[in-house]
Amino acid sequence: MGSKLAFLGRDMAVDLGTANTLVYVRGRGIVLNEPSVVAINTTSGKIVAVGIEAKRMIGRTPGNIVAVRPLKDGVIADFDVTERMLRYFIQRVHKRRHFAKPRIIVAVPSGITSVEQRAVKEAGYQAGARRVYIVEEPMAAAIGANLPVHEPTGNMVVDIGGGTTEVAIISMGGIVTSQSIRVGGDELDQAIITFAKKEFSLMLGERTAEEVKIAIGSACLLPEEFQAEVRGRDLVSGLPKTVVVSAADIRKAIEEPVNAIVDAVKSTLDKCPPELSGDLMDRGLALTGGGALLKGLDDRLRDETGMPVYVVDNALDSVALGSGRCVEDFDALQQVLVPEPRH
Repeated sequence: MGSKLAFLGRDMAVDLGTANTLVYVRGRGIVLNEPSVVAINTTSGKIVAVGIEAKRMIGRTPGNIVAVRPLKDGVIADFDVTERMLRYFIQRVHKRRHFAKPRIIVAVPSGITSVEQRAVKEAGYQAGARRVYIVEEPMAAAIGANLPVHEPTGNMVVDIGGGTTEVAIISMGGIVTSQSIRVGGDELDQAIITFAKKEFSLMLGERTAEEVKIAIGSACLLPEEFQAEVRGRDLVSGLPKTVVVSAADIRKAIEEPVNAIVDAVKSTLDKCPPELSGDLMDRGLALTGGGALLKGLDDRLRDETGMPVYVVDNALDSVALGSGRCVEDFDALQQVLVPEPRH
């Protein structure tokens, strides 16, 4: 197999997430999974770091360097930086400078406007794509979770990312009804920061809040409850301080965003055609995305909806894997991609 053919197989799928960006390369699987963060030197405009290195810098940089998260609520907040980040990731995967331009599939939230959609495509083309296709995140997540999306049976997926929660009911390769709310992992982190300020007069950094959430966060009472030591700055004395918080504290802190997620699930079920509702009772709800890993969320949803709920095996990667499957089997899965607007 000559190098000419080797080029052709390099189509890719990108899960351009608020928190993490994953790149799937045809024939190779997921080759990159890094935080969607870029550190920029504001004096020179140069990129200092991208991904994991840049994330370590959040909240820890001198004045002339800023760590930016170019996506907010699942959509592009800073076009220029998103495009540079995407180009950086694509080139990292491609190693060779003179690569043939790949076809790229990008996963986007289902509630995204056509302007936002255009921005995503434009970023892909600027980053060196030959063609950019778009797939909706809940659809990609369902395919990645191995749900039989093409059969005439109801599949429900709840995909909780960093910036958005996507709830969708899918049948026959299309989305029957869906809802996208701009509440996700970030919102949970912010709630923890607000809570620490109010309850303990403690100022926490974003990364600390995320670590606490992962360590002891939960959506309902657990058989074993843990505590964690949290470090931040005392708002009264201005000095560093450590506070011990309990799982119950954190649960109280994130109550509101968790409720918003539960409500989105309920209101989507509310709009579900009766035949499909019956299917869902058999199949249950598939939880994907990083938010699916919040302890007890499955139990909480089970209690509130009376439906079977399960967390998908590869919850963090399912959108990337599903988009990747569209790349591997372009022709068969063409119908699930968002159609090109007719000019």
